[in-house]
Amino acid sequence: MKRTKLLYLFFFLLIAFLTPACDNTADTEEESTEQAATSPNIIFIYADDLGYGDVSAYEVGQLSTPNIDRLANGGVKFTNGYASSATCSPSRYALLTGSYPWRNPRAKILPGTAPLLIDTAQMTVPKMLRAQGYHTGVVGKWHLGLGDGNTDWNQHIAPGPNEVGFDYSYIMAATQDRVPTVYIEDGDVVRLDPNDPIEVDYRQNFPGEPTGKDNPEMLKMKWHHGHNSSIVNGIPRIGFMKGGDAAKWVDENMADTFLVRAQDYIRMHKEEPFFLYYALQQPHVPRTPHPRFVGKSGMGPRGDVIVEADWCIGELLKTLEAEGLMENTLIVLSSDNGPVLNDGYYDDAVEKLGDHTPWGPLRGGKYSLFEAGTRVPFISYWQGHIEPTVSDAVISQIDLFASLAELVGSDARTDDSEEMLDVLMGESQDGRDELILEATTRTALRKGDWILIPPYQGPAVNKSVNIELGNAEDFQLYNLKDDLGQQKNLAEAQPEKLQEMIAAFQAIRGTEFQEVEQLELK
Repeated sequence: MKRTKLLYLFFFLLIAFLTPACDNTADTEEESTEQAATSPNIIFIYADDLGYGDVSAYEVGQLSTPNIDRLANGGVKFTNGYASSATCSPSRYALLTGSYPWRNPRAKILPGTAPLLIDTAQMTVPKMLRAQGYHTGVVGKWHLGLGDGNTDWNQHIAPGPNEVGFDYSYIMAATQDRVPTVYIEDGDVVRLDPNDPIEVDYRQNFPGEPTGKDNPEMLKMKWHHGHNSSIVNGIPRIGFMKGGDAAKWVDENMADTFLVRAQDYIRMHKEEPFFLYYALQQPHVPRTPHPRFVGKSGMGPRGDVIVEADWCIGELLKTLEAEGLMENTLIVLSSDNGPVLNDGYYDDAVEKLGDHTPWGPLRGGKYSLFEAGTRVPFISYWQGHIEPTVSDAVISQIDLFASLAELVGSDARTDDSEEMLDVLMGESQDGRDELILEATTRTALRKGDWILIPPYQGPAVNKSVNIELGNAEDFQLYNLKDDLGQQKNLAEAQPEKLQEMIAAFQAIRGTEFQEVEQLELK
């Protein structure tokens, strides 16, 4: 009898002990679900020179990008998604700061030795997210300047990504076609040999160092324009570099190198909310696909590196799946500007293009004020939270700052970033009404379905890259609803609309744009 009572007592105590534990487990799961909805992992996948027509989900080109398509067809595919600018450094500045780059006179295409473009006191996306409990990392192309402009590449390099909000950084300083051709991890050059110091100069060569211009016999890639300085791995670059041989990257391995670092970052920080800025170097020149991808596109190196980039994105998604993170990760994919074919090297980008149209139905390309300069692939994806939809809402990368701040409960805002969380989540088509677009310091206005391009001096076409720039002696006014290809200038036919657009443009640009204020309609 005593034994029976003891057994009853044992089971009673066991149940009493387990019941709170089960309740706590339920509470923990509920709290975890709530946290996933308000503090999801956030990944920016940022391509380099990827055009509106380069993604097969947009159904206007000939390339196949199944992994990007998975995001586009499973999330929000924006047809009116914009980079701030038609070149890379300004767009990256806008993406991370939520501010128009034309407000910063230094926000131009930067040399590899440029000082840090973002003020260390300035609010940024990673700073905002870090304040909300996120770990923050950047892997890939930086091109926003480093140091104070007198960088010693053989010492710790600061300020840089780590000083503007990133807890971890594994980057290249500028672009793949510029020196220094080394990776930098948390401010230190990777594999640097102190006995072989790095020297970098963008004005003059170092004595005895070969160049693409003077030593064509050493090249495995021939330069077309601008890229005829120091030779690294048989490729002539912009700028001069000496030393650092052990630290120099192997171009064909670059996509794999950045992918592995991004995967490692995800695995290391999977137990906490994280923000990863995964900045691909492709399809920017020099286009150097790994041998696994050579010939895969049938369009030469440009097509091959897009196929390679798409594969990298697929591998990143596999990592998220393996770690059980897909339903707790918001992914935003876009490009820093529109496409360009021949951008400094002979690589058959033009000759092997075939029927592919990197710009899609749009006019222009990289460097251009026409739509193909800044209207780019723009996709948001969050498994289980975003329903597949095509959105015609006008949205800019500048708006990610305020939209993500709203998502994570931050009150941080900027003057230029518009809060569009519902648009990003595919729950609203109510996008921007006005947006300033920029190309090499020139600006234009999109308002509703209309585009205003003020008069600008300079060539109508950049002959080196064969792209229309948008320069003209008179105002240009286009209705994108009826004329997506911008073939019919309505400035003379619609004088009232022209005056309305000029007034709206000046209201945003203010006295900083003196040329427009002084122009009179002819």
